[in-house]
Amino acid sequence: MKFSLEWLKYFLDTEASAAEISAKLNAIGLEVEGVEDPAESLAGFRIAHVLTAAPHPDADKLQVLTVDTGEGDPLQVVCGAPNARAGMKGVLGLPGAVVPANGMQLRKSAIRGVESNGMMCSTRELELGDDHDGIIELPDDAPVGTDFATYHGASPVFDVAITPNRPDCMGVDGIARDLAASGIGTYKPFVQEPVAASFPCPVEIRTDDPEGCPAFYGRVIRGVTNGGSPDWMQQRLIAAGQRPISALVDITNYVMLAFGRPAHAYDLAKLNGAVVARRAKDGEQVLALNEKTYTLDSGMTVIADDSGVHDIAGIMGGEHSGCSESTTDVLLEIAYFDPDRIGATGRKLGLSSDARTRFERGVDPEFLDAGLEILSALILKICGGEASEVVRAGSPPVERKLVDYEPLLVEKLGGVDVDEANQLAILSALGFEALNTQIGPGRKTWQMSCPPRRHDIEGPADLVEEVVRIHGLDNVASVALPRSAGVAKPTATPAQLMERRLRRAAAASGLNEAITWSFISEEEAAAVGGGRWVLENPISEDLKVMRPSLLPGLLSAVRRNMDRGASSVRLFEIGRRYLADGEKLALVGVLAGEKQARSWQGGKAVAFDAYDAKAHCLELLEAAGAPVDKLQVMREAGEFYHPGQSATLRLGPKNVLASFGTIHPTTLKAFDIDVPVVAFGLHLDAIPAKKAGGTFARATYAPPALQSVERDFAFLVDVARPAGELLRAVQGADKVNIVAARIFDDFRGQGVPEGKKSIAVEVTLQPGEKSYTDEEIKAISEKVVGAAAKQGAELRG
Repeated sequence: MKFSLEWLKYFLDTEASAAEISAKLNAIGLEVEGVEDPAESLAGFRIAHVLTAAPHPDADKLQVLTVDTGEGDPLQVVCGAPNARAGMKGVLGLPGAVVPANGMQLRKSAIRGVESNGMMCSTRELELGDDHDGIIELPDDAPVGTDFATYHGASPVFDVAITPNRPDCMGVDGIARDLAASGIGTYKPFVQEPVAASFPCPVEIRTDDPEGCPAFYGRVIRGVTNGGSPDWMQQRLIAAGQRPISALVDITNYVMLAFGRPAHAYDLAKLNGAVVARRAKDGEQVLALNEKTYTLDSGMTVIADDSGVHDIAGIMGGEHSGCSESTTDVLLEIAYFDPDRIGATGRKLGLSSDARTRFERGVDPEFLDAGLEILSALILKICGGEASEVVRAGSPPVERKLVDYEPLLVEKLGGVDVDEANQLAILSALGFEALNTQIGPGRKTWQMSCPPRRHDIEGPADLVEEVVRIHGLDNVASVALPRSAGVAKPTATPAQLMERRLRRAAAASGLNEAITWSFISEEEAAAVGGGRWVLENPISEDLKVMRPSLLPGLLSAVRRNMDRGASSVRLFEIGRRYLADGEKLALVGVLAGEKQARSWQGGKAVAFDAYDAKAHCLELLEAAGAPVDKLQVMREAGEFYHPGQSATLRLGPKNVLASFGTIHPTTLKAFDIDVPVVAFGLHLDAIPAKKAGGTFARATYAPPALQSVERDFAFLVDVARPAGELLRAVQGADKVNIVAARIFDDFRGQGVPEGKKSIAVEVTLQPGEKSYTDEEIKAISEKVVGAAAKQGAELRG
């Protein structure tokens, strides 16, 4: 929310500087995102007096002006504005000044052969309005030579981030109240005397949806002239980032920004019959002020007449009933809408507005009468006319919440000592009323009445927060948490420890860690099977679906790196994927481009393949503590993998610990990637946890006393039989004596029957207390052959 220092001082009597106010706002929990000083952008612009104006010798639409800048000799300036003339006073930009509207730096130059020493400026060029038909004309008493920023009264502009729980600070008035409570000035409450009514309201006003619109107030003002709003109002609106439109529109915007109270003005001539707050009918449509048509349903509240819907209640008005230059009679509407209903409607329609932001957070239900009187008074003062009587339909929820509050809680919960009298003064300054208080020694409880505008107050802890933040969050001392004597006990969970080991192991293997968005687009989600959780009101269509896999984010990172000329990308990420049955922790890695660059030794560049992904899988699973030697290689890795170049690693037929392989060309096309990519994914939640009472300490290493014995076996197996299954069978043939086994040859060709392959396995035997006898080795060998036979393997003769 933006507002100028000049506007703030309308509600706050203070001599504090912009820097002091900014620091105080931060101290009381209203974060200042920035402070802009328009005087800086207007540096180099002065009030000048046009002495002479003569036609340009070589251009019909240009004039050569002689202007007095208040010092030195008059300057010659070439100007094309039609209203430039001798005797007028305007704003001159001197050489070196920067035009705020376009960032152009002015300099002495020749225009059509005539020297020009600056530029006479329009309001648009100085970002003071939209008028560009001519240069600024100042009153005759404007002091020549004065900096225009000083004359114009340029005021610093604050940009404050208002948290959703503080709708009472969505207006300048509310921010002034908080600042006054902090002691930086005196609050100046705005009190508007009731406007005299000249005639009964000619329009029936009612609410037929008491849940969505508990209160709907209105009155007619006839005989208005809808011209431009006064300069003081336009300056405040421009400072707040609003574009002045017309007096009637500007007045409603002004009241919204000043008091946090949205309202609406209808052109009475465009209404037909009673004006009613009601539920929309399914399929009803309305053309809103943003020139978009919205289809409504029965869960939405609207403002309508006999002809149809004119307003999406609390969010945006309709185009066809808005005020224009020809408007002479207006109906003012100010209402209280249910915050939940407004929020649901806005999300369903995908429609945001300043009004919605305030209504869905909760406006002040007590401010209907006061807000209507302020609107009426401003319209009568600026636009003229006469007002009708006020019509009040329904009643707002103005019951004040009562909270039992103990002053001792400030020190107990807030960690700061604030005396009771100061606490009471702070709460009173914020609008809380103490119904019964006792100040003095002893434990006591105050009953505090909360203003209805403070929707965020739920209990005594909220009142503690109010006292502490106004006292000053920076006054809360930093105190270390108590800790037990001795060596601190580890706090990381087994899952966190596993994540740390995996990060180190992945980085040590040459992978770079990436952190990608937890939200992806629907198209990206569809490329990996679709997402279960979709946001109704995302901040961007590219961040709409909670990711079902970490792969889309990493593939997008691959594309970005490849587009920037990277030849090899090796990334991994540890994060959560969001499935129908909840969040699942996973590690996903991608390898793209060149595994080995071309060289005189190796020749052409070598690309990554599925076996590289498998190697990373096994290495990281071992680091995670998974029983790698018991894993089975099986298919069905996923649709986004190439079916013939992918697999899963499983602990049993159903428990999938990891998947790996080459990414399917269709998936790569969806991400606009034109190089092969291999990937792997570890399902960290599926890795079996270490048994309770176990230890991660390694057993003491004792080298064997006797030398190991190696034996080679060659088996004929079916081509379709995975070699890993044979290897596991051989390893498990004699767990006491066989300490290792590895495949060292896979032969298919002459001497091997059709449909068979020869798998050669090296088996390592480790004797214990004595060397093996021939009979013992023979017995172990028979166990190996027998175990292989169960897998359909036959020992080659």
